[in-house]
Amino acid sequence: MKIYWKNLICLIFVPIFVQADSLTFFKGHQFPGGVAVLELPNSIISATYKGRQVFIDSTNNKPKALVGIPLSTKPGIEKIKLSSGKELSFKVQPFDYPEQRIKLKNKRQVNPNPLDLERIKKEATRQRKATRNFNKNRIPNLKMSLPVSGIISGPFGRKRFFNDQPRRPHSGIDIAAPSGTKILAAADGEIALVGDFFFNGKLVIIDHGQGVTSMYCHLKDISVRQGDMITEKQVLGTVGSTGRSTGPHLHFGVAINGAWVNPSLFVHGISSLK
Repeated sequence: MKIYWKNLICLIFVPIFVQADSLTFFKGHQFPGGVAVLELPNSIISATYKGRQVFIDSTNNKPKALVGIPLSTKPGIEKIKLSSGKELSFKVQPFDYPEQRIKLKNKRQVNPNPLDLERIKKEATRQRKATRNFNKNRIPNLKMSLPVSGIISGPFGRKRFFNDQPRRPHSGIDIAAPSGTKILAAADGEIALVGDFFFNGKLVIIDHGQGVTSMYCHLKDISVRQGDMITEKQVLGTVGSTGRSTGPHLHFGVAINGAWVNPSLFVHGISSLK
């Protein structure tokens, strides 16, 4: 989350997008923070993973389950439960994410006081609800647009240490950009949540349908309201440094079936960030 302007490491991602209806751009990413694409029998109409419904793509009458794999998942065999009552197994491969050490002057953002913790707990509940909704009536566009141009200052999945204390891995990507830069919606959807939170600052969450959501954090200003129907590249607000942040940037996250996964699997042009 901290922006190292002098020692910035830019990650270059290789474009892996092909035709959207094949979902092959997700293949080869069955690791924590990745996505599994599982072929299903034609008779299957629904499936769940860790108790949450997963998106089933039925393009060309060949149903495939799209399963977001949480960063906390251990390498090994995982299973989804099918509507037939049977289970389908898939293997999660190991992936070693690098470390990131961040120094914060505001010690409350490392060790919140009791009142902060009460607020954080309530906000976490609201965020989980927004990212775990499953709207069957909306089909998501899995090829998303880049929400803001800039430099990747915080790659996905990094094991983070705030003031040398271990915390949860980075669940999105941080894109450094000047304060006030417009932030655009990555894809069509409904505004599921708007707020000003302890860690994430001013944020927007979009429900794209079928359990696919995107999140935009640390905004300076917000231009949309909860419940608004928005289109791809519509302005959501501007880049800021609210919440737990050490400089202006956008934290951009994508979740599938409630699991935060690497946004680079979805976004056009992320490989060209410099």
